[in-house]
Amino acid sequence: MNSLYTAKATSTGAARAGHVASDDGVLDLDLSIPKGLGGAGGPGSNPEQLFAAGYSACFHSALQAVARGEKVRLDGSSVTAEVSIGKQGEGFGLAVELVVSLPGIEEETAQKLVAAAHQVCPYSNATRGNIDVELKVA
Repeated sequence: MNSLYTAKATSTGAARAGHVASDDGVLDLDLSIPKGLGGAGGPGSNPEQLFAAGYSACFHSALQAVARGEKVRLDGSSVTAEVSIGKQGEGFGLAVELVVSLPGIEEETAQKLVAAAHQVCPYSNATRGNIDVELKVA
């Protein structure tokens, strides 16, 4: 791969209940363990939320690029990523559901755009064959 950009972030403190920050200072936040994972909850984010934010933005970008290539105008589109974590064998695993909203786009066209975006999105390519990713057009 010919790298075009590298993001760098560091975790410190108590891991899932610690702190993360990017090297440029743009991302700088505390983490909290969700109650569903046995933590106290709290005001901090968590790795699953951060993954969901990244995947939704990346997939949305891929979707818009595919739509431009197909000369389809997207107005008011959105992508929501739901990232779940659970026991998998001796460890833990992730699953993702991507819910795509394409107002004003007919169902068949929407399905084709979403399928094409799933082929070019870097997050989709990184997760393919590793975790379950479900695509839904809302």
